[in-house]
Amino acid sequence: MRLSGGVESALHCCVVLTASAAPVPAARLAELHGVSATYLAKQLQALSRAGLMQSVQGKSGGYVLTRSATEITVLDVVEAIEGTRSTFVCTEIRQRGPLARPQEACAAPCPIARTMYAADRAWRAALREVTIADLSGAVGEYDGGVLSRIGAWLLSPQP
Repeated sequence: MRLSGGVESALHCCVVLTASAAPVPAARLAELHGVSATYLAKQLQALSRAGLMQSVQGKSGGYVLTRSATEITVLDVVEAIEGTRSTFVCTEIRQRGPLARPQEACAAPCPIARTMYAADRAWRAALREVTIADLSGAVGEYDGGVLSRIGAWLLSPQP
């Protein structure tokens, strides 16, 4: 399974927003992460559509999380960017080719599909267990003080 780079950007933005006392403009988030503003805008819009963040209008506008970081899971962010479909799509390959099985013989998912669906459920359950607050805490442990430095940078005057 491969997730788009948008997931990484979206997760970083959510973590960064926990460090800011004020809304953060999309351009400032893009600058911080070294990505194009138009690229990041797509990720922020997806997060907004999912109700995870909102855009605040006005001179000191920007993006804010819509609820506590303890209430937003990594799965919420992944699904906002990638969608909620399973990572595996069964195409019923056993019903094709010279030894094709008839549709009525394929009423239950095959062992391959069952295994892949179980893996998808396990992956989603693991992501559901980690919140943005958990990630923020881990980032702080990894590089003590980084979030306070980021928060200060986000609110510093822009040239």
